Amino acid sequence: MRPDLGGAASYAAGMSEDTARRRTLLIVHHTPSPHCQAMFEAVVSGATDPEIEGVDVVRRPALSVSPGELLGADGYLLGSPVNLGYISGALKHAFDCAYYQILDATRGRPYGLYLHGNEGSEGAVRAVDAITAGLGWEKAAEYVTRRTSRPRTISRRAGNSVRLSPPG
Repeated sequence: MRPDLGGAASYAAGMSEDTARRRTLLIVHHTPSPHCQAMFEAVVSGATDPEIEGVDVVRRPALSVSPGELLGADGYLLGSPVNLGYISGALKHAFDCAYYQILDATRGRPYGLYLHGNEGSEGAVRAVDAITAGLGWEKAAEYVTRRTSRPRTISRRAGNSVRLSPPG
C-alpha cells in the first residue's frame, strides 16, 4: 500500500501560485530500505502530478547533493529514515557540507519533511527543526512520519531466542 503523501502535491502546487516563473523543488533523500523507497516514490509521484505546473522537481540523494543545488532550489522536501531516534547520517552530512554556504542565501525558503522509522521519530524531528531554524527555512506543511513495527529477536543462547513485542 502506498502511503498517503498528498502533502507533497499541495506543497509543490503552492510553490507555483505566487509567480509565473518556474520554480525548483529539490527532494533531498536517503532511501536505504524498501519502506523509505516507497515513501520517496510517493513523494515524487505527488510532486510531479501533471496538474502542478511551473515546478521542476529535482531528486538528489543526501550523500551527493551539492551546496549549489541547495542554493538553486526554491523549496525543499527532505526524506530520511529514523536511525536510533535521529535523522540519517546521510541527511546530516548533506547539511554539514553545505550549511555555511547556504546559510544566508536560503533564508525564508519553504521545506517539508518525511520520515520513516521503527521507533520514535522525536529526535529526528528535533534535529530537522534545529537545522532548519538555523537556516531560517519556513515549514510549509506538516511533517509526514511513518512507522513500521516489526518484532525484534534477541538471542539468549545458541539455538534459543525470545521474540519481543515492538515498543508501544
